[in-house]
Amino acid sequence: MIKPINRNPLTLAQPAQPATKSDLTTGQDLQDTLAANSDRCVGMAANMIGVNKAIIIAQLGPFPVVMYNPQITARSQPFKTTEGCLSLDGERATTRDKQITLRYQDSNFAWHTQQFVDFPAQIIQHECDHLQGTLI
Repeated sequence: MIKPINRNPLTLAQPAQPATKSDLTTGQDLQDTLAANSDRCVGMAANMIGVNKAIIIAQLGPFPVVMYNPQITARSQPFKTTEGCLSLDGERATTRDKQITLRYQDSNFAWHTQQFVDFPAQIIQHECDHLQGTLI
């Protein structure tokens, strides 16, 4: 279901709770909401649709990938950039890493570890920041 975008900085600043199999519908809601905003959005965290769970979605090429309980385990090659956010107006300066290693669960709650570089890494870092309650 397409959900409204949360723009409340107080709720966006709350750290996410771990996701469980009972949160699979939130993953589907993220897919639907990302698709509805695809003209201006490449990733979302569950708190952006009002759910305080550790779930993100990232548009990785043609495929939107939902990740449960993501954890960045390694980072390298920091760089400065600017980013926008569907929950905030305008763009802001931030520092990201060119390459990350991410540990996450898929919709079957099987664990995966994967490396991401360049723009996909940047999207994932932005969304993982949301899960920590960090806004750009």
